[in-house]
Formats: sequence, C-alpha cells, structure tokens
Amino acid sequence: MDLHLVTYFVAVVDHGGITRAAQSLYISQPSLSQAIRTLERRLGVTLFDRTGRRLELTEAGRTLDVAARRILTDVERAKAKVAAVRELESGRVDVVTYSAFSIDPIVGLVRRFRRQYPRITVRIIDSDGPTGVLGALRRGEAELGVIDLSVDHSALLSVPIGEQELVLAVPDQLAAALPDPVPRSALRQVPLIQDLGDKSDAALIFELLGENTDNVVVDCSHPSATWDLVQRGAGATVLPRVVAEQELRGVTIRSLSPRLSRPVGLVQRSGPSSPAAAAFVASAHDTSTRG
Repeated sequence: MDLHLVTYFVAVVDHGGITRAAQSLYISQPSLSQAIRTLERRLGVTLFDRTGRRLELTEAGRTLDVAARRILTDVERAKAKVAAVRELESGRVDVVTYSAFSIDPIVGLVRRFRRQYPRITVRIIDSDGPTGVLGALRRGEAELGVIDLSVDHSALLSVPIGEQELVLAVPDQLAAALPDPVPRSALRQVPLIQDLGDKSDAALIFELLGENTDNVVVDCSHPSATWDLVQRGAGATVLPRVVAEQELRGVTIRSLSPRLSRPVGLVQRSGPSSPAAAAFVASAHDTSTRG
C-alpha cells in the first residue's frame, strides 16, 4: 500500500469529504477521488458510504482508519528517529580494539568525542589483537577499529591519529643498573612481566627478544595485576608511555634505544558511514591534526 494513499484516506476521514480534504492536501478533487478509488480497488473493499451528502466510513473503512493512523504515527516516529541520528542527537557508534590501545588512545578519543556529542553512545568492543579487529569490521560487528597501522589493513580505509611510544617501566632497584635510554639488547637481562597470550603483546616481545623469552618471568593477562607487580618490584614491563605515566607510580620510566613506537589509527570498511561513525572519525582526525 502506498503511503500517500493512506495519508489521503485519513485526510478524507478527518475533513468529512473530498472537497475539504483536497484543499488541505493541495491537490485537485478528481485526483483525490481517483486515489481513494485506487485504494479501495487494491484492498478489494468499499471504504466509504457515498449515499449521503457526507462520506461515512463503512465497517471496512473504520478498520482501516485505526490501522492507517497507527501506520502514519509509526512513520512519523521513524522519521524523527532518523533525523535525530542525522543531527547527532541520538545514536551509537561501535568501536573495536584490543588491549594495546584500551587506554591509549581509546580513552582520549572517547572523552573528546563525548564532549562534542554527549547524546551519542560509544560501545567499545574488545578483540584478540589486530586480526580480531579486522575480522569484526568485515563481519559488521563494529564500524570503526583502533589498530596498529603497521599491520596490513590494505582492504580498509584508515585515518592516522598519532604515534604510540613504547617504554620500559622498571622498579627503581632494577633501574639503577640500566643505562638511560635502555638499549633493546639489554632487555634480555631484565625480568619482564608481559601478556604472551595477547597476540599483539607477544609479537612485540618476540620482536624485542627473539625466540628466547626466558626472561619473561611472569606471563600475566591482567594489566592492573601487571602494573601492581611492577610497582612492587617483581619485574619490569614494556607498555605505552601514556599508560605508564598515568597508571604506574613509584617506578622509573625509560625510553628504549632505538626508540620503539607504532603508528595508531582508525580503520573502517569502505562505503557510507553512519552519522555517528563519521563524527567519531572527524573528531579523531581533528585531534590528530592539532597535534
């Protein structure tokens, strides 16, 4: 059933006839009469009793009247919801990432976006490393991903948002024996606490240490526990500088030599984005261009 026919039908009911309804709709009386006849033909029923001067609804017409008003109300509500999303007054954006970026840069990105668009909900989805992010985007489980851009993401659109420096957070008693900055080769003599079950973390440690990871003395999958162990002197850990400076207290933070960093960015599938996702990308890009 065409929506305009439903609208015409309700107008005729409300105005009690074709003449006034046509005037309210800004169409000719013959056109409106033809539209009502078309509606009756499609439904296979008579909607109006035309024997009197005023059109009266038949039983079928009264049934349609209830349904038609419900349809028009639902359409108006749908239009309002779409407009609200378009104008960023409501909606949600789904962002997938993994533990390496769960604090930096996710926290800063979400905080700035929410400051700009307080009515938009941000849903953060955890994945198992870069492969998990790419898979979630391909399956449509999220619109955006935060990822190490050095990973192959050629099938996706990307927006660079910065560079994440990785440093060594080390207890003071261990730091005394280490040069500043710490040569990467010296990490083999440092007891480390890392999450080798996390694909991203494991790849980083294998890059730094090679196949021999005997000096990873604690394999810990809980970041807060790792930080607590480092602060209590159980070992050192390699992690983003922003996280080390924000979350660890009473430890020494040392750069590595050569400097260790990774490019971070947003990735998304090609094609049109939702208004909320487009706004999130714009917010992240605006932040990165400001430095």
